[in-house]
Amino acid sequence: MASTSEGVDSSISPGLLEDLKRLLWGRSLTDEVFLRWTQGFVLSADEPTALLQYEGGPCAVIVPVQAFLLRFALFTEENEAVEKWREHSDETAKDLLCQSLSAILLQTTATSYTVVYSDHSFTEMQEQDGPQESGGEEDVQRSPKRRKLCHDQFHLNLRCQQCDSREQLVNLVQSNLEKFQGDFGVLYYLYSLLLTKGVDQIKNEMEDPSEPLIDSTHGHGSQSLINLLLTGKAVSHVFDNEKDVAGMKLHGVSRQSQIGFLTQLEHLRYCEVGFNLKSPSLPVWVLGSETHLTVLFTQDLSLVAPESPEDTARRIFKSFDPEGNGFISSCLLGDVLHSLSLVSDQGYVDIMKGKLDSEGLGIIVLSAFMEEFYPGNSQQQGPKTFTVFHYNGLKRSNSTHKVQYKKGTATILEHGIPLVTEYTDVTTCLQTKWPTISIEWSGNDVPSLN
Repeated sequence: MASTSEGVDSSISPGLLEDLKRLLWGRSLTDEVFLRWTQGFVLSADEPTALLQYEGGPCAVIVPVQAFLLRFALFTEENEAVEKWREHSDETAKDLLCQSLSAILLQTTATSYTVVYSDHSFTEMQEQDGPQESGGEEDVQRSPKRRKLCHDQFHLNLRCQQCDSREQLVNLVQSNLEKFQGDFGVLYYLYSLLLTKGVDQIKNEMEDPSEPLIDSTHGHGSQSLINLLLTGKAVSHVFDNEKDVAGMKLHGVSRQSQIGFLTQLEHLRYCEVGFNLKSPSLPVWVLGSETHLTVLFTQDLSLVAPESPEDTARRIFKSFDPEGNGFISSCLLGDVLHSLSLVSDQGYVDIMKGKLDSEGLGIIVLSAFMEEFYPGNSQQQGPKTFTVFHYNGLKRSNSTHKVQYKKGTATILEHGIPLVTEYTDVTTCLQTKWPTISIEWSGNDVPSLN
């Protein structure tokens, strides 16, 4: 039985374990889905700070951790760019991984933290049931007997330790890093996250707590799980704050995140990502396709400069237009003006209503609102050209079959200039934030979102 100065380890009670399994996997857990998630946080031999992903599914955990790892690899604690960031040693990369794992746990709560692991040797059990396939860093072959054993024995042998301070948590993560990098490391960390946050608190933040965090058919992580890792809250939506839809209050992301999130689903008009995720405090974005997550990042901090007055106005206006119609009811004009700290006394509001809704339709269009209150204030924010990198943790999704960052030069054209570019899944995703962006990838090696 393991113990550290941070506290003596303990087992997880059967009742709590059942609650965890139900929250994470739903009513049934298949061997196939569980097997997809049995991997550790393994660093690439071809890119010291890049994590490998073996099969579809665990990107919902691996990619947010990768994004935080890049945050620490690219920038100092004072948010200054790190020179020669691709030349980190293997030991430094492990330290960065520890920082990332700790940071995600720290943002979920300010009280106590839990680290989950097992003190049972699954390797020994595997060798008793059949020889382990030997291979390199991406060898994920497992004997059929071990596959059946994993599901039952894994949960029976889980242990946990608690601590009450940041320093203790960092030490605890450091002392368990080898386990986090082993066969079940992603799952150990995922259970650590759920216990640190608390099952009841996660359910309170989710829109539908009966829906598992991991899809029982394909093993994909839900948006609630992704948001929990990125923001510390397991809300089910990507818009800002709250929305009232048909009398139902829906909860989104309540504050600006360190790591951003953009999704191809917005391009397909299934959702709209709010400012808090779309404009993070650091220029690192998780990119979502319909089935996979990747990361786009840069060291150009001007891309996350403070929000312009025009952008603020658009965001506030859209918050009163939850269905994304491009207009608001004219009766809401006063509320919009008040939220923007503009003149909002009733006499002035009535005059503006008459001007902006001259035909008496009862609506005010966004473009007319912007032209009236922010005329000529559409100067482009941020650089026109900047260097970006893209990460995809699946070897099979990289043209070289190596997990390495792909470099590109991004260009943002002035608004109103026609965009002539070859549309790719990456650019269509990025255009949900920068509508006129195009990217020229080094060696014409276009990365994939899948």
